[in-house]
Amino acid sequence: MTIRTLVLCAVGLALTALTGMKGTASADESALEQQAMSLLTQYLRIDTTNPPGSEIKAAEFFKAIFDREGIEARIFESAPGRGNIYARLKGNGSKKAIVLLNHMDVVPAYRQLWSVDPFAGVVKDGYLWGRGSLDMKGMGIVELMAMLALKRQGIPLNADVIFLGVADEEAGGAMGAGFMLKEHFNLLEDAGTVLNEGGSIYASESGKVLHYDVETAQKTPFWLMLTVTGKPGHGSAPRADSAVTRLIEALYRIVRYQTPLKVEPIVQQFYADIADLDPNPETRESLKDLSKSLLNPAFAAEFTKSPFANARVRNTISITMLEGSNKVNVIPALASAQLDVRLLPSQDPQQFLDELRTIIADDSIRIEPVLSFVPSSSPTDAEFLQVLREIANNLHPGVKVATPLAIGFTDCHYFRERSIPCYGFMPFKRTDKDAEGIHGHDERISVENVTFGTRVMYEMLRRMAT
Repeated sequence: MTIRTLVLCAVGLALTALTGMKGTASADESALEQQAMSLLTQYLRIDTTNPPGSEIKAAEFFKAIFDREGIEARIFESAPGRGNIYARLKGNGSKKAIVLLNHMDVVPAYRQLWSVDPFAGVVKDGYLWGRGSLDMKGMGIVELMAMLALKRQGIPLNADVIFLGVADEEAGGAMGAGFMLKEHFNLLEDAGTVLNEGGSIYASESGKVLHYDVETAQKTPFWLMLTVTGKPGHGSAPRADSAVTRLIEALYRIVRYQTPLKVEPIVQQFYADIADLDPNPETRESLKDLSKSLLNPAFAAEFTKSPFANARVRNTISITMLEGSNKVNVIPALASAQLDVRLLPSQDPQQFLDELRTIIADDSIRIEPVLSFVPSSSPTDAEFLQVLREIANNLHPGVKVATPLAIGFTDCHYFRERSIPCYGFMPFKRTDKDAEGIHGHDERISVENVTFGTRVMYEMLRRMAT
């Protein structure tokens, strides 16, 4: 095949990708999309629940695919069973490498709450159901297929393309992305852009695309452990000052506490960018100056009804883990709770901790940080964002590409701390209802999203790598 033929094939595939319409795909594209569905189904059946993780099974799954495709791939174990997969498709090196980052572990699934077996990979009602379908095995397969398409077409690349499937993201990433950047940074130091989870194509419940969201900055975790020590005893003789009772009293004060509202510059910019999409003229004006508008108690109450909006304008505290006695008739000597605290980027962890101690009002309770890292962000004038704007406006003319503050955190911070830009964007159309499946029950991804996402990811990667 000549270079001219290769280029014509690439252009044809790119044009088809940009139509975003069913029935326009070539035979090669249709085969690619069908393979994406098949591989994602297989991938969802690999149980990588963290803990314990066992991501080595997923790493071996990817390694077998890369071996068949003739792409160099290696597995790195940070601990027995904690696998990370690294594969590289070579370019001529005239552009910095592009990293396709995804995590292979998933959070636990409470099977009794699911409509289907969360690890069966069931296709039903136009969706592929399974734990990790959105967070983030679906993205991993879409990244894989885009990379395979470039390899199969033999398109000359200016940038190396690196596939990096990591362990442990759901527990902080120390054994995954953290391990790879600490122990094998030489394999990633030439990266210029990392594509990861964190943003998506935001749509209304009717399916109308409203805006494309790219994560360039995120709230930071400040996970805390509260431990109370008390006098143990028999459950038949209750104690008013037991460790459990004092812990409950402290947690009640935390639950009743409302952290102050604060609008970060990135949050103000996001709401100003999407203000014109609101059907209510008064709300549109309010969103354009969110800091001022939130001084109005009525507007603030309405705005913060949305858990996502509320989390963007304040530090948040979720009580997620409790531990006391392991026997019903024993008053324990120790009781503990863990808090999932997320801080706005401008907030000082120590100052927050001092405020929390004041709220708890019990100096005998020990408070210890479990996880914390400094805030970081990526530039908003990067090539990736320009490429995405062009693709987005071809698919959905006039649509805005916005950069909201992510209320969760991802492995992007490991790269940003090494001065490597990382961007969170999954090329899936997602509604608020879809988002409820992430870390919830009945997580699922539409078959349409797998098809659409494969095309968009390929087109982004092709434009950036050639």
